[in-house]
Amino acid sequence: MRGGGLLVAGTTSDAGKSVVTAGICRWLVRKGLKVAPFKGQNMSLNSFVTREGAEIGRAQAMQAQAARVEPTALMNPVLLKPGSDRSSQVVLMGKPVGELSARGYHGGRQKELFEPVMACLEELRGMYDAVICEGAGSPAEINLRRTDIVNMGIARAARLPVVVVGDIDRGGVFAQFFGTTALLSPEDQELVAGYLVNKFRGDVTLLEPGLDMLQGLTGRRTFGVLPYAHGLGIDEEDGLRVSLRGTVRESVVAPPVGADVLRVAVCAVPLMSNFTDVDALAAEPGVVVRFVDRPEELVDADLVVVPGTRGTVKALAWLRERGLADELARRAAEGRPVLGICGGFQALGVQIDDEVESKAGTVDGLGLLPVRVRFAREKTLARPVGEALGERVEGYEIHHGVASVLGGEPFLDGCRVGSVWGTHWHGSLESDGFRRAFLREVAAAAGRRFVPAPDTSFGTLREEQLDRLGDLIEEHADTDALLRLIEEGAPAGLPFVPPGAP
Repeated sequence: MRGGGLLVAGTTSDAGKSVVTAGICRWLVRKGLKVAPFKGQNMSLNSFVTREGAEIGRAQAMQAQAARVEPTALMNPVLLKPGSDRSSQVVLMGKPVGELSARGYHGGRQKELFEPVMACLEELRGMYDAVICEGAGSPAEINLRRTDIVNMGIARAARLPVVVVGDIDRGGVFAQFFGTTALLSPEDQELVAGYLVNKFRGDVTLLEPGLDMLQGLTGRRTFGVLPYAHGLGIDEEDGLRVSLRGTVRESVVAPPVGADVLRVAVCAVPLMSNFTDVDALAAEPGVVVRFVDRPEELVDADLVVVPGTRGTVKALAWLRERGLADELARRAAEGRPVLGICGGFQALGVQIDDEVESKAGTVDGLGLLPVRVRFAREKTLARPVGEALGERVEGYEIHHGVASVLGGEPFLDGCRVGSVWGTHWHGSLESDGFRRAFLREVAAAAGRRFVPAPDTSFGTLREEQLDRLGDLIEEHADTDALLRLIEEGAPAGLPFVPPGAP
């Protein structure tokens, strides 16, 4: 087989498209096929840097790992990084090409990107046995269909069969499946082969009558019912839902090695990016990670992380308005640990000169690190390797801010003053030896009898999680039918479900 394909669409955002795509990739590669993921257009603040220095969505990097291939810009040619409710930075083939409003993007620019998106997909199909494409939002967003380059637009152009994923945990999944199909044009409906239920809890036999009725109504079968799986910890595409205070990042269920646990509080700053940096902390037995937005929630934390953000100046204002800035200053004065990553590192400095991201000019930082930051128009995209705390460290950089470090002890590309650390490097905590050394320093400064587990391997845990996704597909989906779809396309003669697109 060469050039087979499938589009995994969803009834809604966050229906499970990313993890289902990853699970299919892992299942196929375990069968001995050469497979690649693809998403024509992604909107996400969680991104990654490939080895050739291209910025793509972290979800596609995770899916490439599931497929056991090196991620490239071909797998996510268009990335939109929101800077506000109305505008996003447009990243094309891994490089930023401008800032556009939603109206400007959907009004014209998106059409221009269709050809390069299709060229990337066709190049991948020429290189791999199968390309598993992920859609975005819902394919039934009829107001956006004319300019679609990620759902039915590419399915029609590439003649890809489509499986629609629905999250039954939210309720209303039958209406979602039926409504999604019925709002598509006859030409689009020809490619919708069927459905995949995600996050099911309970006795599947109780669901089966509904699946039979759905098939009677639409003429389309359900290819599987995937059970709700806890603790996957797989990179999310969209921003973390932090509307509820104290959101907890799921961690390994294991007791601490030492006498104490270690509590990590992550400031849920606006436009938070790459919050997956703390996943490696949550993977440590005895480390509890939570996202917070009130100063009192920092009081009992052993470590506070100020994470990356697409809006450093906006995050600074938010920290001050919420009273978090004062609490961070108090912690620093008391020698209690604080870690700033990327935009969080910039916020901890003494001054920011920004005529690029916020265009706010010169703004005072929190003054906890001797660092001045100037925003450059050219974005830094890199995969650095270095050493800190006597351990080898790998990371990746995605930032416009250029930091001038004026003092303190060197720490990766940033610095350390007492128990306050700052660096632009994302992903550094995934380096096991460094993470353990860092946590030992944090525990000592916090006065906790916490001991990092000597054998936690974040890479191994990630592989186990990806294998779990492959198992979900292999054990709970009709894999023979899915393979036929990938090889042969959508079956002929699928019935039209009225009323269709207006």
